[in-house]
Amino acid sequence: MRGLGQMLVLTGAARAEDVNAAVSAVGDGDALPGYLLRRGLVNEVQLAEAVSVATSTPYVDLTAYPLDPEVIALVPGPLCRRYRMIPLRHHRDQLTVAMVDPTDIIALDDVASLTDLRVTPVVVTDEALNQAFERFLRSDEELTDLSEQIGEASATSNVVFTEQLDDQDADAPVVRFVNLLITQAINDRASDIHIEPGEHRLTVRFRIDGVLHEMQRADRSIQDGVISRLKIMSSIDIAEKRVPQDGRISVLHEGRSVDLRVATLPTVWGEKIVMRILDNSGQVMLMSDLLFSEPNEELFTRAISRPHGMVLVTGPTGSGKSTTLYTALRAVANPRVNVITVEDPVEYRIPDINQIQVNPRAGLTFATALRSILRADPDVVLVGEIRDRETAAISVEAALTGHLVLSTLHTNDAPSALTRLVEIGTEPFLVATALSAVIAQRLARLLCTKCRQPIDHDTAMLKSVGMPAHLIKGATVHRAVGCTVCSNTGYRGRVALHEAMEVTDRIEQALVGRATGGELREIALEQGMIPLRDDGWAKVARGITTIEEILRVSV
Repeated sequence: MRGLGQMLVLTGAARAEDVNAAVSAVGDGDALPGYLLRRGLVNEVQLAEAVSVATSTPYVDLTAYPLDPEVIALVPGPLCRRYRMIPLRHHRDQLTVAMVDPTDIIALDDVASLTDLRVTPVVVTDEALNQAFERFLRSDEELTDLSEQIGEASATSNVVFTEQLDDQDADAPVVRFVNLLITQAINDRASDIHIEPGEHRLTVRFRIDGVLHEMQRADRSIQDGVISRLKIMSSIDIAEKRVPQDGRISVLHEGRSVDLRVATLPTVWGEKIVMRILDNSGQVMLMSDLLFSEPNEELFTRAISRPHGMVLVTGPTGSGKSTTLYTALRAVANPRVNVITVEDPVEYRIPDINQIQVNPRAGLTFATALRSILRADPDVVLVGEIRDRETAAISVEAALTGHLVLSTLHTNDAPSALTRLVEIGTEPFLVATALSAVIAQRLARLLCTKCRQPIDHDTAMLKSVGMPAHLIKGATVHRAVGCTVCSNTGYRGRVALHEAMEVTDRIEQALVGRATGGELREIALEQGMIPLRDDGWAKVARGITTIEEILRVSV
């Protein structure tokens, strides 16, 4: 864009000597903005404002603009991406479009011919436009086109898939389909990708905030190509289709590394593939990010701050146990502490912590790894999961011999963890002495802060759903509405509900006396334990989640 450098100097966004050096290097043309941005000489907003002045075109802050999906639909997504534009307003015969380069006459003419409207440009930043693309211009149409291409190719030729990645053409429809699918899942904040073969269709579903959403239905003819491509990427034997297999994929997404844990499962219609997305950048959390209630956070912090003992986090698969444990590790780890973990698999790699991946085929189980760990002078040990008697026994012994042991267990509530360890085969008196605290948790969806709405409620209604009386007074209950930010679901992100139980002298005595889980729960409640659902009601009263979510995830 001619004259941009001069306008940057006149508006005070950049120094004359910097712009002159840039113009000498790349010229006063299309390459100049990128050159200035890469070297930090200007920022996105300064550049857009200079373009606005240079072209006499209004500048719009796209991040604060209420975009309308119906208006955006007037211009096809691929065309928007090609010309770096997005429709903003449609009034009578005029269409306003947001662009990075408002002097692109070809783009304006093409949109005008397509829509039969007068097109008026405004200037936006490149970064804001990318965010709008991620939110509104989904890849569904392109995925559908690619699936049709793959189906046609499969019908007309015998496609052979090899185990050499280099043998696959990067522009091949099946390769682009898989890459686009993974990219879309990461952009949508999905935790899992489900690729499910059927009799006539291949279905793709994303799990977003704990709920599965169907994203794509494609012809069955693309099934073999997509599954083979994913197996090649995750170093899985593509010839073996009779038994489940596991693998891992690492991809680079917008400058950061994202790992995917891949699992195949033979079904009657072919192999189902589930990919768990492990985004390291999203797991750097502080204790405050877990949104513990004040008494629960105090109890948990006190338990993990002890020099020895065992702390268990319990709950079903996908309830956020690993996130809680990793956050605890970050809270206690420092250069003076030797932290070693044994996991299956190692989901998130943490700097300065020794992490071990179990390998049953090679004889490295949780139990054998634990024995070796205890000879490596650890201060803190994280055991990914207590699954058997031997692992439970060694973990308890480690807690009794001066180590802090963190681990997970599959139980429905906190008191049941004690009886489960006894049922596995650990002596009750050892469990009672070793265990410091148990945290049970579930995940509920977070209300979208952009669109949530307070609702009129009465005491009788809140009492009928089970909200404690002390929370009803002053409660601000909200409902999910739905907007463009949360993809019209009303929710964005998830929050944990906690039930924290400290193992006191009274609980120890009851366990040694072979008390049942119900009896232990009664004692814990008498001593002040907040039940899981009551912790959820407290979050409802604070406007963090909804009544429907608490009823869905807790009992």
